[in-house]
Amino acid sequence: MLASAGFDLAFNIVPGHSANPEIENPEVVVNFSGPDVDILLRNRGELLLAIEHVAMEAMRVPSEDHSLISFDANDYRVLRIEELRASATAAADRVKHSGSPFRFNPMNSRERRVIHLALRGEDTLRSESAGAGGYRHVIIYPAGMPSLPEPPPPPARPPQRSDDRGSRGPRDRDRGRRGPNRGNR
Repeated sequence: MLASAGFDLAFNIVPGHSANPEIENPEVVVNFSGPDVDILLRNRGELLLAIEHVAMEAMRVPSEDHSLISFDANDYRVLRIEELRASATAAADRVKHSGSPFRFNPMNSRERRVIHLALRGEDTLRSESAGAGGYRHVIIYPAGMPSLPEPPPPPARPPQRSDDRGSRGPRDRDRGRRGPNRGNR
C-alpha cells in the first residue's frame, strides 16, 4: 500500500513495548522510518492513524483488539501521550481555579482515554466523554457539577442532487432544441 502510494518509507515490526503501559500496551508495534516519515505525522499523525485503521480493517482485527497493534513513527505516540497528559493537567488546574467546566477539542478514543486516565486520581474533578462520532470530546467538571447539555450537532451537509446528472449531459428542458449544447449531439 505504501509503495503504490509513492511513499519512501520502511517499516519494522517489533514485539510490543510501551513507555506508558497503563495507557497503551500493544503486543505488536509497527515502526515507520524513512524520508517521508514527516508526511505520516502531519496534522497530529492523521495519516499514520489512517494507515493503522486501514491495516486493521484489511486484517479484519475486531475493534476491541485494535489496541494490541500500534503504528508509530519517530516516537510520535509517546510524545503525543506526554502532550495530552500536560494538557489534562493544565485543564484540571483551570477547572479547579475557575470552577467552570473545560471542553477539549474532539479526539479519537485513544486520546480521550489518555485524558481520562491522567485525571483519575483527581478527587475534586471528574471527566466524561460527550458528543458523537468524529465530534466526541472530553469535558472536565468540578466534582458534583452536573453535566452540560449536549451542544447542537454540526450543520448537515446540503443535500446532493438525486438525479445523478450533475453538470453532465443535456437538461430535460433542452431536449429537442437546436443549437450548441441543446441535446442534439
